Amino acid sequence: MSTTKEAKQKVVNEFKDKLSKAQSVIFTSYSGLTVEDDTALRRKFKEANSEYKVYKNTLMWRAAKELGYDDLKQYLEGPTSVSFGYEDPVTPAKILVEFLKNKEGLELKAGIVDGKLIGPDEIKALSELPSKEELIAKALGSMKAPINNLVYVLSGTLRSLVIALNAVKEKKQA
Repeated sequence: MSTTKEAKQKVVNEFKDKLSKAQSVIFTSYSGLTVEDDTALRRKFKEANSEYKVYKNTLMWRAAKELGYDDLKQYLEGPTSVSFGYEDPVTPAKILVEFLKNKEGLELKAGIVDGKLIGPDEIKALSELPSKEELIAKALGSMKAPINNLVYVLSGTLRSLVIALNAVKEKKQA
């Protein structure tokens, strides 16, 4: 096998590995992005434990085809970047949609979430969902509320008892 074929197969294997590990994958057209915008976008993804990368369309197609994503070919034309969400499927969508609000030069093409191909509208809807951390915080808050209420009620009863005893004590002293 020639060195070029080996290098290409290495990229295909890398993309397949990332595609199978990621909870969400979003494909975008990045034509019109400045180098500064691209760098800022990559930094946001890195801070969120996600990844933003550019691969050759033909190599992405080869990897996607091997994994059974035959419908993806129509989205792999022109300059295409790909973002991977490993820990939270919502994070890449949130970053990209937020970026689109402030900058031009990026266009949502398609995505893969839970093995299902989704379009730009579904990506925008995904970005509006709460993140994993937000959901955990809400769940913990919901669990904590009844306990707090019970403590408040019990301490209220004790407070009333202490107030009544103090009143009796003061009455006896008077």
